[in-house]
Amino acid sequence: MSNQHQYFGHPRGLFLLFGTELWERFSYYAMRAILVLYLTDTTMNGGLGWSTKDALDLYGIYTGLVYITPLIGGYLADNYLGQRRSILLGGALMAIGQFTLALPADALGIGSLHSFYLGLGLLITGNGLFKPNISTMVGDLYKEGDNRRDGAFTIFYMGINLGALLAGVVSGSVTTSYGWKAGFVAAGVGMIISLVMQMVLAQSWLGDIGREPAAKRDLSNKNSTTKQPLTKEEVNRLKVILVMSLFTIVFWAGFEQAGGLMNIYTQQYTDRMIGGFEVPAAWFQSLNPFFIITLAPVLAVLWVKLGKREPTSPVKFAMALFFLAIGFLCMVGAVLEQGGDTTVKTSMLWLVGAFFFHTLGELCLSPIGLSLVTKLAPLRLASLMMGAWFGCNAIANYVAGYVGSHVGELGAMAIFSGIAVSATVSGVILLLFSNTLVRWMHGAENTHSTAEQVEEQQVQVA
Repeated sequence: MSNQHQYFGHPRGLFLLFGTELWERFSYYAMRAILVLYLTDTTMNGGLGWSTKDALDLYGIYTGLVYITPLIGGYLADNYLGQRRSILLGGALMAIGQFTLALPADALGIGSLHSFYLGLGLLITGNGLFKPNISTMVGDLYKEGDNRRDGAFTIFYMGINLGALLAGVVSGSVTTSYGWKAGFVAAGVGMIISLVMQMVLAQSWLGDIGREPAAKRDLSNKNSTTKQPLTKEEVNRLKVILVMSLFTIVFWAGFEQAGGLMNIYTQQYTDRMIGGFEVPAAWFQSLNPFFIITLAPVLAVLWVKLGKREPTSPVKFAMALFFLAIGFLCMVGAVLEQGGDTTVKTSMLWLVGAFFFHTLGELCLSPIGLSLVTKLAPLRLASLMMGAWFGCNAIANYVAGYVGSHVGELGAMAIFSGIAVSATVSGVILLLFSNTLVRWMHGAENTHSTAEQVEEQQVQVA
């Protein structure tokens, strides 16, 4: 472990990574909450005046690339840069990208549209370097078998969603008062805060964690100068990651409708009036992180109380898919309330219900998946496999944008009900194969107290 300082039973480095990720996610979600709305708003209002289809197509491409570049970033970190350098370089590129989006039209002399694409490109590249490596470093704080690892990822995941919660409120308020460009500035400021935290505290709070490329550390641990072939156990564990990733794609393809089709539905077809106040559409993006923060501790306690009856990771993934389906049934209810009349505004309670169940699903899948990858992936492939895991989100986001962009042809009812059916069928299939997947893990989910923890407990008793 990097140092002996602990907070709440965890190394303090966890809380540096918590804060670094919190502000990076604030930056990402502040921009994501307004991207489609900015693209589809009229040029007179400061938007780009795109059609809904074009905006959702770009949204799918952008969010897809955001999640596929971590595959490259993970490889570079594992073999050349190390995780800490990758995080700093990626963070700097993302900050520049956000401020590029905020520049006045043609400020760079390359045309406003080219400037917009440049900003997106910087965000995509920076995210690829940043995202897989900070998640891998959380796992590196703990030795193999340390029973605090899953709890650490739950804490880390709460940081992600606290940033997202702040982002929805801030971006909605700032853009309503000062326009779209101000929202991009706010996102850039959040990224700067993340960078400063990492630059100032990393050496003292993380020690040597993330300094050297993982491939170099792996060879050092094995006292070897050449890479060793994968063992049968490692191959089986990688097969689990592959299979679970397929179901992850199904989940996120539905979940990511939140920033695309569901965002449009919120803006155009939802009654957002409370008294004389109209709730900004971007504020609904904060429902998910709000539910994460309130529900995560409840689920964490539930898993502990279940003890040996706690569901395995594949079963939790299946539960996630079922919750996703229930959430989209809420959206089906919203469409039914319209009765085929698109001039009718539906109750916002349908959206609240959808976000609630989607969040339950997310808590059963996302932090569990991050922890599982750090348990199953060989050390020399840790960041690469984390990048591959996020690559599943790339495919899912592209599918989400593609499906959502066909709402004009298929209708919201067909899309929402189709996703609900797909999620349900996928959940059933995963349940049927769950025992096989657990066998392939070769006991990786079995946790125990480390020698350090036992020693600490003995000291406390003494």
